[in-house]
Amino acid sequence: MTESEVLTSVQNGVGRITLNRPKALNALNRVMCEIMTAALLTWRDNSSVRSVLIDHAGERGFCAGGDIRMIAESGAGNAVEAKAFFLTEYRLNHLMVVYPKPIVAVMDGIVMGGGVGISDPAPFRIVTERTLYAMPETGIGLFPDVGGGWFLPRMPGETGIWLALTGARIKAPDCLPLEVGTHFIPAEQIEAFKVALIQSDETPGAVVARFAADPGTSPLDPYRAVIDRCFAFDTVEAIFAALENERTDWAQGQLKMLRTKSPQSLKVSLRQMRAGARMTTFAEVMAMEFALGGRIVQTHDFQEGVRSVIVDKDNDPHWDPATLAGVTEAMLDAFFAPLPADEAWTPLA
Repeated sequence: MTESEVLTSVQNGVGRITLNRPKALNALNRVMCEIMTAALLTWRDNSSVRSVLIDHAGERGFCAGGDIRMIAESGAGNAVEAKAFFLTEYRLNHLMVVYPKPIVAVMDGIVMGGGVGISDPAPFRIVTERTLYAMPETGIGLFPDVGGGWFLPRMPGETGIWLALTGARIKAPDCLPLEVGTHFIPAEQIEAFKVALIQSDETPGAVVARFAADPGTSPLDPYRAVIDRCFAFDTVEAIFAALENERTDWAQGQLKMLRTKSPQSLKVSLRQMRAGARMTTFAEVMAMEFALGGRIVQTHDFQEGVRSVIVDKDNDPHWDPATLAGVTEAMLDAFFAPLPADEAWTPLA
């Protein structure tokens, strides 16, 4: 009998969700999202469940994203399956954001894309020295979804915009100051922490505090002022110009990285960030991202990005439009247009 890709149980009042697809770095598919949603709904009104723990099998990845191959194959056709996945995944993300009980996410390993969507909503986000966090979507012609339009622009300064556009990868010493994680616990202590969380009658916050340690100095700290200065603009062209004017090796490195990304994705992602910053509820952001996602997966750039990075692995995508100038405001307006009421995203009842 094949073991489930998500394991759920209740242990001493703690609802435990374990992602159990380690060979795929626990990448999410629709069934996994459905299992997680069902468990959370069952526990929500169960007074014997006090808190929720989300962890994962294997040491390499908490969750490396969603099922990108399926999404691309669906997007190459009518995108029905991709939209069904987004509907389910985004409803799970929203459910976690509004969940009435404390959630602890143990982000011990790779945390990308969909993994961000099921960890960022948790009030307690535990990182270790093995944590590697990124939203790399602009490199495959996509955009940082799963609530990226809510979480990223609310990070300190312009760091979330920098992460969204560059796809930069950060580790534990940067995760805490950027508010990606709330606490650092050494990997060798994680199992003991989970045992204590389950066996103790203390609140999750009290248990976390007992195990929390110092992750060390932030490598990004010397560049925070540059990030805030250069990524504060509302056009990608202005961000490029600001980085060019810095004339430092670090700024030029960021510019070089940005020039490898899909121009369309860069402009879509920046508009998403600025629009999300103005929205007052997470549900508004989910509705925007659902409309956007269903359209973007059918574009040349997403199909080409997946081919280049995931299928052929030649890392030589041919973007179309090939330049920022080729991505017009009219194109962006079409991507961001609201869906008809009968097609729009809605949260769970």
